[in-house]
Amino acid sequence: MKPKLLFLLAHAKIVLLGVLQPLGIWGVAALAVLDTSSIAIPMDIIVAGYIWADRKHFWLYALMVGLGSAIGALVPFFLGRAGGELVLLRRVDRAKFDQLHDRFARQSFWAVLIPAAMPPPTPFKLFAFGAGVFEMGILPYMAAVFCGRTLHYLVLGILTVRYGPQIVNMVLHQASRHTGAMLLVVALLLAALVLFLWQKRRQKNCAAK
Repeated sequence: MKPKLLFLLAHAKIVLLGVLQPLGIWGVAALAVLDTSSIAIPMDIIVAGYIWADRKHFWLYALMVGLGSAIGALVPFFLGRAGGELVLLRRVDRAKFDQLHDRFARQSFWAVLIPAAMPPPTPFKLFAFGAGVFEMGILPYMAAVFCGRTLHYLVLGILTVRYGPQIVNMVLHQASRHTGAMLLVVALLLAALVLFLWQKRRQKNCAAK
């Protein structure tokens, strides 16, 4: 049953790509909605192909992917809001949960933006789910996803225009080989951000006294 299900999903993905790819920027936006909401799609490779065929408008593709991603990412976000707290409370006690909630609330925008800007296989949906669990505001959440994804595809677009679409395969290959290192980079960036904001707040409090 499992192999059959995987076959059906793969077939559905091929059909979707065939239907949406001819739609240009609107097809890219629709694929981004699917990618962040449910079906994993090789967006970097697809977008690089679009950009290589229309290099003058690489920035427009980045914006449309950012918009589609922000809309699609509402699915894991609302799933987190609906039942994510119960899932987490099975793993941590209430005091720990409240502590995590407070930490996320202070740096929620960057905690979503940084993973959204990272290349695959960064588990972005996990961060999107966490944003819902910890009740991040919808508009700040969508803005963080939009900014992160747009930044990612602007960089991808510049690299594609300069070096060709093959650069994407090289980057993805290296990223898949060093998944642990990438996750460590994300963790270090978030930790550095937390430290920076904490020091800034501490200096502000000292100045006020």
